[in-house]
Amino acid sequence: MTASSSLLDTLRQAVGAAHVLTEGDLAAYEQDWRRRERGRALAVVRPASTAEVAAVVRACAAQGVAIVPQGGNTGLSVGSVPDVSGRQVVLSLRRMDAVRAIDGANLTMTVEAGCILQNLQAAAEGAGHLFPLSLAAEGSCTIGGNLGTNAGGTAVVRYGNTRELCLGLEVVTPQGEVWDGLSGLRKDNTGYDLRDLFIGSEGTLGVITAATMKLYPRPAARLTAWAAVPSMQAAVDLLGLAHQHLGAGLTGFEVMGQFALGLVDKHYPQLRVPLWRESPYCVLLENSDHESEAHARALFERLLEAALEAGCVSDAVVAESLAQAKALWHIRESIPLAQAEEGLNIKHDISVPIARIPAFVEETDALLAREIAGVRLVNFGHLGDGNLHYNVQAPEGGDAKAFLRDEEERINTLVFDSVARHAGSISAEHGVGSLKAAKLPRYKSKVALELMRAIKGALDPQGIMNPGRVLV
Repeated sequence: MTASSSLLDTLRQAVGAAHVLTEGDLAAYEQDWRRRERGRALAVVRPASTAEVAAVVRACAAQGVAIVPQGGNTGLSVGSVPDVSGRQVVLSLRRMDAVRAIDGANLTMTVEAGCILQNLQAAAEGAGHLFPLSLAAEGSCTIGGNLGTNAGGTAVVRYGNTRELCLGLEVVTPQGEVWDGLSGLRKDNTGYDLRDLFIGSEGTLGVITAATMKLYPRPAARLTAWAAVPSMQAAVDLLGLAHQHLGAGLTGFEVMGQFALGLVDKHYPQLRVPLWRESPYCVLLENSDHESEAHARALFERLLEAALEAGCVSDAVVAESLAQAKALWHIRESIPLAQAEEGLNIKHDISVPIARIPAFVEETDALLAREIAGVRLVNFGHLGDGNLHYNVQAPEGGDAKAFLRDEEERINTLVFDSVARHAGSISAEHGVGSLKAAKLPRYKSKVALELMRAIKGALDPQGIMNPGRVLV
C-alpha cells in the first residue's frame, strides 16, 4: 500500500468515505473563483465537526502532507485552491455550517466556520440583532474564509473589518490539537492575543473551525443617498462632512468612477445608473439611525445641503424606499460583473491614507496613461475606509489576453510602487494568497517579514498549512 492510499484510508475512517472526494468533477474545489488557476488535489475532505478536522490534520501531519483549508472558495487572491502537484489535501469546511449559539445579553453569536455569511446575517436578524459584515459574495462566502482573509466589505467605515467583529475563535493547530478560544469576552488581558494571529493568516497557521462574533442592535432606519461629486478631492471632503453630520450613523461610503459606472450602464442598462454622465465620480452613502426614519432623513438633508453649499456635491438623490435603496446598492455591486462582461482585467485591491487618495489617483492615472496607450481605469471602492479597487481594463478593441500576458506584471509594479509612495498597502481586504506572496518582500519591511516567518515556523514547523500562500 502506498503512503497516499494509506492516508486516504485514514481520512475515510475519520470523516466517512462519502466525504473524501478523489474522482469526478472537483472544479468547485480545485479552481479559484476568478478562474486564474486550476490545481489538482490528492483529495477533497469534508469534515462535519471540529473533532473530524483535528483527525484529518493529525493524519496529514503524520505523513507530511500539505493541507489547503477552504470555505466558499470565493477568494480573489488564489489562496484556497491546491497546487498542480496532486499531493495536497483540500480541507473543505462547508459541512460545518451550524449557528451554535446566540447570546442576546452579550450581543454575540457563535458560528461554525462553514456558515455562509448571508445565513449568519439572517440568523442574527431573526434574533432581533444586526451582524453588519456585508460584501458582494455574501451568498456563497463563509465566515471562516472571511476571518482567514480578514474580509472588509461595505460597512467597515462604521464596524471595522472581520477582525473587529470577532471576539473569539476555535482553531485546529497544524499538529491536530484544538484551541478553544470561544469565550466571547471583550476584555481578556492574559497574554498574547492568539485570535489575532489566526485572523488574516489565510489558513497558513491553523484551521479556524468556529468563531464568536459581535452582534449589534438593529437600526430603526437605514437611508441611502447617491451624490455626484466633481473630483476625488470633493469625495474626500464629502466624507469629512458626513462624519461631522452623521457620526456613527455613517455606515457606508462608496466612491465610483465615471468609467466604472459607464460599464454598468453599458452592460446592465436596466439598472438605470443615476447622474453618472455629468460627473467624474459618484458617491453612495448609507445612514443608519437608531431613532427614526424622519430623524435619519433630516440629518441626511442637512448633510447634503452643507455639501452643496461647500461645492463638493453637484447633485444628489435620496432613496425614497427600501426598494430604491437596494437598487442603488445593486448598481455599486454590479461594477465587478460589468467589468467582467467587458473582458479580462487586472485587479488591484489597495488601501491608501484617505487624505492622500486624491493625489494617488491623479498621479497613478497619469502614470498609466503615459506608459500604456489606451488603458482604461475602473476605479471604485470603499473610500470611507481608504480601500480602492483600482482596476485596469485593456484598451478598447484590443486583445485582452495578450494585454494581460504582456502588461500585467508591469502594471502591477507601477500601481504598487505608487501605493508604496503614498504609504499604502498592496492588499486591503482580499488577502495575499499566492498572487501577491512574491511581492511582499518589495513592499513589506524586512523586520515585519522576519517576524511573520518566525511565527509561521513556530506554529507550523512542518510547513504543511497552505504552503506558498502569504509567505514564500
